[in-house]
Amino acid sequence: MKLLKKILKIVFALIGVLIIAILIIIGVDAQRTKYLNIDHIENGDISSYLITHVNVVPMTQDTVLTDKMVYIKDGTIQTITENININGVEVIDAKNKYLMPGLIDMHVHVWDRYELGLYLSNGVTAVRNLWGMPMHLRIKEDVNNDEIISPMFFTTGPKLTGPEFIGDDNLNLKTPEEAKNKVISYKERGYDFVKTYYGLTPELFEAVLDQAKKSWVDIVAHPSQKVPYSYHFDPQIKSIEHTEEFVQQPLGYDLDTVKLKDVVDLYAQAEYSAHCPTLVVFNNIYQMLIDDNILESESMQYMSPLIKRVDSRAQFDRWHNTKLEDPSVTERIKNQHDFHLYIIKKLHEANVRIICGTDSGIGVTSPGFSIHQELKFYKEAGLSNFEVLKTATVNAAKTHSIMNNMGTIEAGKVANLILTDNNPLSSDLSALEHPSTVFVNGRKLDRKTLDSFEEKAKDRKNLLASGIRYAENLIIEK
Repeated sequence: MKLLKKILKIVFALIGVLIIAILIIIGVDAQRTKYLNIDHIENGDISSYLITHVNVVPMTQDTVLTDKMVYIKDGTIQTITENININGVEVIDAKNKYLMPGLIDMHVHVWDRYELGLYLSNGVTAVRNLWGMPMHLRIKEDVNNDEIISPMFFTTGPKLTGPEFIGDDNLNLKTPEEAKNKVISYKERGYDFVKTYYGLTPELFEAVLDQAKKSWVDIVAHPSQKVPYSYHFDPQIKSIEHTEEFVQQPLGYDLDTVKLKDVVDLYAQAEYSAHCPTLVVFNNIYQMLIDDNILESESMQYMSPLIKRVDSRAQFDRWHNTKLEDPSVTERIKNQHDFHLYIIKKLHEANVRIICGTDSGIGVTSPGFSIHQELKFYKEAGLSNFEVLKTATVNAAKTHSIMNNMGTIEAGKVANLILTDNNPLSSDLSALEHPSTVFVNGRKLDRKTLDSFEEKAKDRKNLLASGIRYAENLIIEK
């Protein structure tokens, strides 16, 4: 008995040491991201401004409103006018720069708070995180309570899959009752949306759809191969992800334009369904195939060290080994990417609402930066600058009712804005890459501050902290 007590005492002591070590690691990481705290941002408590001599790109139509004044009060756009006198607020002379709505990335995977600054630095003022974990609820709470400077933050719960094991990052559902309970739980805990994923059977899918409708929660769908692609066209499903899934599911890996027409018609007939392409993440397979040194590239210095250690390396090795076994894979991937551009062209011609998403944060797709390549792909597919910008502004904001207060420059909309030196409607889309100023909830971030966000996130050393947060997800959500 005495020996047992000694063993238990040692075990409890070791557990105590482990808990203390975990708290220290998480605490140190929290200290390193304090630069995002509102009280650490210069004038971070100010959200009222009068912007003068500014050319407004309202995104309500394909036009520029020249030499306007924009009054922002408490983070909300009050008026866009020729002339107005407002006392007691800072006046910003835009010097004929161009003001447009901030960009919205509708498909991201956030791994830590450093990435929030990377999105802002690239003009992304709202994100839809599609790999929900407990840490994302904490981020969302801090954003909503105005404790940190961040893009507006929306998140799904954990990915819902069927009973077969796809990966430890998914929630495997086995019964319809369990599916319904998970939807209820995610809504109650504060997740904004439900994400359905690969492997959901018709029975389970129907249970999720039914409960989502009852719980008034939107669904974001990664198509499941266990049901027909047409099954995903339901009013509760607000967007269907990944253009590559056209090829992998309804087209059966056949780049067939005749079969494609049937899928495009499904979208065109379902006005409530948006499509989120994530072209850049698939194209990055091609980039890995043609660049043996991609893991050492500068953009990879902004990736989560946990993702670099696990996912980035695994993806690179997978495709490198595939190329060794079958050299023709490079051409096949490039041909499929080109077909993706054709799909976007056909969706656009059919007036399907396209919403910008990158799948950033996994593989070699860097947070924030990747949105600019995604937008350029839409331009390459045949969209005009205005039509490209709609995907990341007004189109995205229409997807969910909780996002309707952004996406355009109009009275009553939240002041999520970016100021660029050149006209994004007529110039190269690269004008968006380094906005001179970003406003998020009316708070002004100048280029110096935005550059500091990039510097803080570059080559960060938080592998253990990220691993602990991921372990927390496995313990709590599984």
